[in-house]
Amino acid sequence: MLAALPRSTPAALTSYYGQRLSWRTCGTEGFECATMKAPLDYGDPGAGDVRLAVARKKATGRAKPLGSLLVNPGGPGGSAIDYLTQYAGIGYPAEVRARYDMVAMDPRGVARSEPVQCLGGRRMDAYTQTDMTPDRAAEKNAVVAADKRFAEGCGARSAKLLRHVSTVEAARDMDILRAALGDRKLTYVGASYGTFLGATYAGLFPERVGRLVLDGAMDPSLSARRMNLDQTAGFETAFQSFAKDCVRQPDCPLGTRSTSPDQVGRNLSAFFRKLDAHPVPTGDPDGRRLGEALATTGVMAAMYDESSWGQLREALTSAMKENDGAGLLALSDSYYERDAQGRYTNLMFANAAVNCLDSPAAFTGPDQVERALPGFEKASPVFGEGLAWASLNCAYWPVRATGEPHRIVAKGAAPVVVVGTTRDPATPYRWAQSLARQLSSARLLTYVGDGHTAYGRGSACIDSAIDTYLLRGTPPTNGKRCS
Repeated sequence: MLAALPRSTPAALTSYYGQRLSWRTCGTEGFECATMKAPLDYGDPGAGDVRLAVARKKATGRAKPLGSLLVNPGGPGGSAIDYLTQYAGIGYPAEVRARYDMVAMDPRGVARSEPVQCLGGRRMDAYTQTDMTPDRAAEKNAVVAADKRFAEGCGARSAKLLRHVSTVEAARDMDILRAALGDRKLTYVGASYGTFLGATYAGLFPERVGRLVLDGAMDPSLSARRMNLDQTAGFETAFQSFAKDCVRQPDCPLGTRSTSPDQVGRNLSAFFRKLDAHPVPTGDPDGRRLGEALATTGVMAAMYDESSWGQLREALTSAMKENDGAGLLALSDSYYERDAQGRYTNLMFANAAVNCLDSPAAFTGPDQVERALPGFEKASPVFGEGLAWASLNCAYWPVRATGEPHRIVAKGAAPVVVVGTTRDPATPYRWAQSLARQLSSARLLTYVGDGHTAYGRGSACIDSAIDTYLLRGTPPTNGKRCS
């Protein structure tokens, strides 16, 4: 059954809101897939459509379903359909899957939904190996050249789409999907960037908010530069936690029990400098060696989940003591979503496309990066310099940003659960606190722990609070803390 059209729906959008999805069986485990149409340009709905991939798994229980539960894993650029079929649709609590049709839609420009394309595999390999700690003018010029080639590739291969992959447009697409699914209100679990997408939806359509969980929250009021600086500090917080754990283990290659976390960081930085001068073999069939850039990415990838710390220790030991960079290369490849055949998903292309459209560039040239370096290096002695130069990526983007930092209030929305993890590297805890203060109906739920996001990662307290909210509509008490 289709939901009734909201009275505020513009006449030019009625055909989109009134469409029926044609479901077909796809994959295994009972999943179904469909394609939904949305206007490429909401300002000019007659200018053509964008086709968006949708998947679902029907509620498994006998009780009357509660409706659809839309999920998004973040990125921006992460495939929501992969997240659904590989995790949420089979791994969310059985009680939740019994009462909800589990649904995902790859946002416009992502994965199966007319993906943004930028560089081929070999050119992307070169981009990921760009030295982001340039020591001299030629290396700084190389960073600029790499960012320009990336931007030019996106502009050449995805020109029409690049202007229309903003978070606002993706949120409006979600409202069309809500209507097409027959739901009066949106029930949603978004992680990481998915929290910005969910909060944006709440700001646009507060009266259509059902049960929203925003896990690993972003702060929409921050500029790109402030966001990058905060994230740099977040990775330092996570690394300090890793360092304390590492030296308690017998196989830590960065120190012993008496080594301070700061010294662990200095030891790692010294190793990065060594790799900068002398990359080590990896056994990669494409001939890639482990230099500083790939090694840094590999270490940062392991900060997202404390269960990866053991793998990181092994990879560092192999690289530092056995001259074998394969382990760190594998961690880096997992971060970039590069497969063994040298193919990349469009994660990093969509990531840049959405971020560069959502907010003005953090820096407009290398001189600004150099002036900001002391602040970034203070935020993280280990990662600061590299993350500062990485923040230059939107400077040469082929289309202008359409978004600006802004507060989201969503006055009149039903209770929204905002979840923050105290030692989250990618979405620092302060962002969850800030978003919870902005949203008029927010309930802040805190996980005191490590890793990126909290739901389904081992805390019975967190899981119980969110499950109760999703199943009964009862949000946790504002300020509730779990470990």
